[in-house]
Amino acid sequence: MRENRRFAPPAALAGAANVTGDAYAAASADRIAFWEEQARRLDWERPWTTALDWRPPFARWFSGGRLNVAVNAVDRHVAAGHGDQVALHWEGEPGDTRTITYARLQDEVCKAANALSELGVRAGDRVMIYLPMIPEAVFSMLACARLGAPHSVVFGGFSAEALRNRVEDARARLLITADGGFRRGRPNDLKTAADEAVAGTGVEKVLVVRRTGAEVPFTAGRDVWWQDVVDRQSTTHVPEYFDAEQPLFILYTSGTTAKPKGILHTSGGYLTQAAYTHHAVFDLKPDTDVYWCAADVGWVTGHSYIVYGPLANRATQVMYEGTPDTPHRGRFWEIVQKYGVSILYTAPTTIRTFMKWGDDVPAGFDLSSLRLLGSVGEPINPEAWIWYREHIGGGRVPVVDTWWQTETGAIMISPLPGVTACKPGSAQAALPGIAADVVDDSGTPVPPGGGGYLVLTEPWPGMLRGIWGDPGRYADTYWSRFADQGYYFAGDGAKKDEDGDVWLLGRVDDVMNVSGHRISTTEVESALVSAPQVAEAAVVGATDPTTGQGIVAFVILRGGAADKGAVLAAELREHVAREIGPIAKPRQILVVPELPKTRSGKIMRRLLRDVAENRSLGDVTTLQDSSVMDLISARLPSASGED
Repeated sequence: MRENRRFAPPAALAGAANVTGDAYAAASADRIAFWEEQARRLDWERPWTTALDWRPPFARWFSGGRLNVAVNAVDRHVAAGHGDQVALHWEGEPGDTRTITYARLQDEVCKAANALSELGVRAGDRVMIYLPMIPEAVFSMLACARLGAPHSVVFGGFSAEALRNRVEDARARLLITADGGFRRGRPNDLKTAADEAVAGTGVEKVLVVRRTGAEVPFTAGRDVWWQDVVDRQSTTHVPEYFDAEQPLFILYTSGTTAKPKGILHTSGGYLTQAAYTHHAVFDLKPDTDVYWCAADVGWVTGHSYIVYGPLANRATQVMYEGTPDTPHRGRFWEIVQKYGVSILYTAPTTIRTFMKWGDDVPAGFDLSSLRLLGSVGEPINPEAWIWYREHIGGGRVPVVDTWWQTETGAIMISPLPGVTACKPGSAQAALPGIAADVVDDSGTPVPPGGGGYLVLTEPWPGMLRGIWGDPGRYADTYWSRFADQGYYFAGDGAKKDEDGDVWLLGRVDDVMNVSGHRISTTEVESALVSAPQVAEAAVVGATDPTTGQGIVAFVILRGGAADKGAVLAAELREHVAREIGPIAKPRQILVVPELPKTRSGKIMRRLLRDVAENRSLGDVTTLQDSSVMDLISARLPSASGED
């Protein structure tokens, strides 16, 4: 994790940046006043009386203030004369498109809110949303926000059982779903899973969007078509205003137990930080930029940086339904070229996939409209960072690597594109108004060059307000590790380099203990992909009778690189030894055709651990392609590289 390259902000960007270095000084002088200033970027029906009420570990931000999140995302822009501005350029996987202005978005959100009211939804009721990446997902989320009804979006790739668990935990009254969506050129059924999930639960109505036109089961008296109930509604809806602490959404995330955690976010503080960080980190110019966050609304990235943050800032953005390789591997770059995308935000896993496909794919498209690139979801290795800058950004575009979580609600650590000399592979420093540090086991900050646990030392506006229905689990999960210091423990390991910049090492449970040495999976993966033969790598720890854990690496080779069996394994092991040290040499290296990934692009290392330990595979229902595991398992006997 030593990086000597620096990339200063382009002069034109720095000269017109939304946020300058003065923001750090302002936040340092009075952090609470700084966040109050950001909250004033929103429209409030009534101002707050107390900016922060902090009773560890429970926080209330902007108490007494009243606002409506949907009004801030849509109505105020129309009222200000921007109704004709495009809010969404929607691109379906089959090539169908929809252009939705802010005036049209307001109409659709009002109609959806009226329909939900007709179906019995009231403020405080929970609404589940199980949709593909179609505009109705945005309409639904904003309609719920308009009514003060917390929504819980469930990723369309989750199974019926996963959806059912969330429906039951949230005690939802209504589910919004679709007949299906398109993925890899084929219709993907959602309604059948939705029916199985809600059977016997408290869900009273199922609102169904017709997307693919496929025949789906329909339960009379419970199921209603979106087109039948929403399209006939009035485009006028008088919004109600809610307290800043009104629950906005519950988003379920995995934890150390089998039961998912329902992360609760409220309205005023969350929207303040989502809008400010989008404004600061992506430097959005609403009159000229076209912004594309290539995530799914089922994840927190889609909540904060497709729906709430960008729309609060009056962004024109792209929303894409399908996969990066349908109908061809240049689909992303075709979309960038078509819409003149200027800001792109995607995941390191996706970037490494593009690297694997070859430099010639993006080279076939005009990407000159891009002026800023972002990375989200996991630590990005320097090689992928550089490739992203060179081959997508033309060697001229800043790359901002961002660290945050479902629980934090918004970006916490990131370069500021008009201020920071970016460093490949590092998220660098906490944003203005955020207090973060790297500490050792005792909670003492580590010096530059040291490593330990990433913690947040002060409350922040977008922070989770708890785990739905389980305040004890909230306190235990996030606040018990450093209870004496009052720190929030993010669950991630990190290092400070000699400059004090932060390098994320991934989840602490992805840290391997080899002969008493703590080795991050991310460090070994980064070393492997820096080898010229390797396009992508995933590393797990497997039980070893001698060392406690042994390192098992799964690698995908670059095009043209040959699998030379034991010779290649030896070369790669020596390469890792040179990059990190002999203790980090993988015990086994397996060349595989693909890695197990969810539909959002996240590598499922849990399944790779099952392979490495010769265990039965766990749940594969969230994988993009479950047959990948059969191919990987078949390679296990060929593992090589023992000393």
